[in-house]
Amino acid sequence: MEKGEDRLAPLIDAALVERLVVAQMPQWAGLPIRAADPQGWDNRTFRLGSQLGVRLPSAPGYVAQVYKEHRVLPLLAAQLPLPIPAPMARGEPGEGYPFAWSVYRWLDGTPAAAPLAEPVAVARALAGFLTALQRTDPAGGPPPGGHSAWRGGPLQTYDAETRSCIMALDGLVDARAATSVWDAALAASWDSGPVWFHGDVAADNLVLRDAQLAAVIDFGCCGVGDPACDLTVAWTLLNGPAREVLRSGLDADPGTWARARGWALWKALITVAERDGDPRRAAASLRVIYDVLAEHGRHENPAFGQARSKAVPQRVAWVLAVIATPAEMEGC
Repeated sequence: MEKGEDRLAPLIDAALVERLVVAQMPQWAGLPIRAADPQGWDNRTFRLGSQLGVRLPSAPGYVAQVYKEHRVLPLLAAQLPLPIPAPMARGEPGEGYPFAWSVYRWLDGTPAAAPLAEPVAVARALAGFLTALQRTDPAGGPPPGGHSAWRGGPLQTYDAETRSCIMALDGLVDARAATSVWDAALAASWDSGPVWFHGDVAADNLVLRDAQLAAVIDFGCCGVGDPACDLTVAWTLLNGPAREVLRSGLDADPGTWARARGWALWKALITVAERDGDPRRAAASLRVIYDVLAEHGRHENPAFGQARSKAVPQRVAWVLAVIATPAEMEGC
């Protein structure tokens, strides 16, 4: 989301959803409505009865995702080995709400969260899912743009922001090492043809049942381009053998892996540097930063990687006190 963009999330509640459903989709009027947990940033989500869900964009920048998902999800579903959201109806602005909105079939399960009970199995299933996604015919798929937060596009889009945050966090983050990771990511350009990417392969968008990956949700940032952005989950959710299973399952070449590190670093940096951000999310993102730097360090210099790894637990503890957002971070 662009800085300063108004979000309607505080105004989107069950009462509004009920009014919209009664006015526009009376076949579902009377079904119980309750807020889903957890909530995302781009949309507010509500359960509608036991089999449906309602998603409402929280800001103007996310409205295009509604139309995109209704167009592409039915096309992708037949090509993928796991269930994805099935659009059931699209609503129009009304009842004081200014955007299009959607009703989807609900996919039962719980969001993934670290530590996973079966990390290798989840990584293997995710690799199979992403492989199938990438092999789906990209013809007619949307190229990277604002609808995908430029995921799937070149990392240069976020070059200035990333370097600004590295400088602002110097002392909490090894600026020299972070710059090395970022430079390596920029140098590893995507030279192949565009393929489908999900755009937000995060723990909250991976649905588990009985500790196994059962569905993948939230395709709002999907498109066709460079799939490296989908590999950030290797650091945000997976580690050790599971990370290697994901990498080998996708046959990710060194350049793709380097760009994936860059995407993971960018997202984690802006989360740590976020004004008025959640300290716990910042702490989790700081762990991602240290993990990325340590892995890159082992690749570039094994001794560096070992030294950085030993410092991780202590530095993560600092963030709860340090994340009080000094003024110099405002540009991040």
